[in-house]
Amino acid sequence: MDNTNLTNHFLIAMPSLEDGNFSQSVTYICEHDTNGTLGITINRPSDIILGEVFDQLGITNPAEESSEQTVYIGGPVHQDRGFILHSPNGHWDSSLQITDEISLTTSKDIIEAIANNQGPAHTLIALGYAGWGPGQLEYELSVNAWLSCPANKDIIFNTPVETRWQQAAQLLGIDLQLLSHDAGHA
Repeated sequence: MDNTNLTNHFLIAMPSLEDGNFSQSVTYICEHDTNGTLGITINRPSDIILGEVFDQLGITNPAEESSEQTVYIGGPVHQDRGFILHSPNGHWDSSLQITDEISLTTSKDIIEAIANNQGPAHTLIALGYAGWGPGQLEYELSVNAWLSCPANKDIIFNTPVETRWQQAAQLLGIDLQLLSHDAGHA
């Protein structure tokens, strides 16, 4: 595979990918370089709401609407750590600006701001991330485990979670329901 940088791309699981962490998943790639890849799965809601995270962090009197926000399972790596995809506004202690429209922050200050209705306009809060070592993702792409395409912020922040997998594939003009689960078969 060529040296395409997949930062700010979606990885869309092929129907044949049966890994429990990634079956029918869409992962937003935050960083991709020769050292590996870091992404946040954007369509795996957990049973946790943000209010539980506020309690665990000792954040008192949070805004009710932010307390009800769903926390996602961002991937199988470091599921004890929080990762916030968001529209970039504010200056947070530990942020990676991915594009002009999307950043990733891991510091507590953004959670405190969200609790006080002073956070970014759009957020997706996840526990854990998806990670690939050098060359690992390129290999998985070469064996057709994933589709990839440039990301769309509306799918991350505005599309109902249950349709994100299909909507991401639609960016490529693909209806995943029409793809065979068996490689080499139409």
